[in-house]
Amino acid sequence: MNKTFLKIGHRGAAGYAPENTIASFKKALSLGVDAIELDVYVCASGELVVIHDDRVDRTTNGNGYVVDKNLEELRILDAGSKEKIPLLEEVLDLIDNKVIVNIELKGTKTAELVSQIIHKYIKEKNWDKANFLVSSFNHPELKLFKKLMPEIKIGALLTGIPESYAEFGEKLGAYSVNLSMEFIDQKFVDDAHKRGLKVFIWTVNESDDIEKMKVLDVDGMFSNFPDKL
Repeated sequence: MNKTFLKIGHRGAAGYAPENTIASFKKALSLGVDAIELDVYVCASGELVVIHDDRVDRTTNGNGYVVDKNLEELRILDAGSKEKIPLLEEVLDLIDNKVIVNIELKGTKTAELVSQIIHKYIKEKNWDKANFLVSSFNHPELKLFKKLMPEIKIGALLTGIPESYAEFGEKLGAYSVNLSMEFIDQKFVDDAHKRGLKVFIWTVNESDDIEKMKVLDVDGMFSNFPDKL
């Protein structure tokens, strides 16, 4: 098995606590993860909030689009077990440079704000820049982030396998290619490794799937139950 294999808590430890909440991130840290993955949108008042969907309907007791609500409106929502939707800074303060943080850019205009916050945490709070990985399905947004902060690692997200395998990741200047467990195969892993790219797989929760992925020699897995990894 890969020696530098990363156990990545998906949206914290989403199998144990409401996803993308402080409770979930605390749980992930207590389970000894190597990295924590989270998602960000810019809300109407301009802050970066940690939430996966473009709407609040699935994960809170509210409804409507994240981008249409200001921070105050988002803060009154229950994100499960009376948890609140956190700000990116609140999560970073909790993690405190202890593990890698994989910030997934979900909405538009996230690249610039994320780059400003990362810059601040490296400069003012002595974060190790190696503890940041910024990923996205939105490759133009990812490209923009890379332009703003070339020294920070990026992960290119994809749902399926393209004809040219991991070439897209190489072209983006990515550190990793992050793929769904549904599509991954040995050929893709080998091609990515040949190009010097890491392969991180989501979302792996079942023991037999974990074993399958290990056989493929992937570099890390995202899991809602990171202790199973």
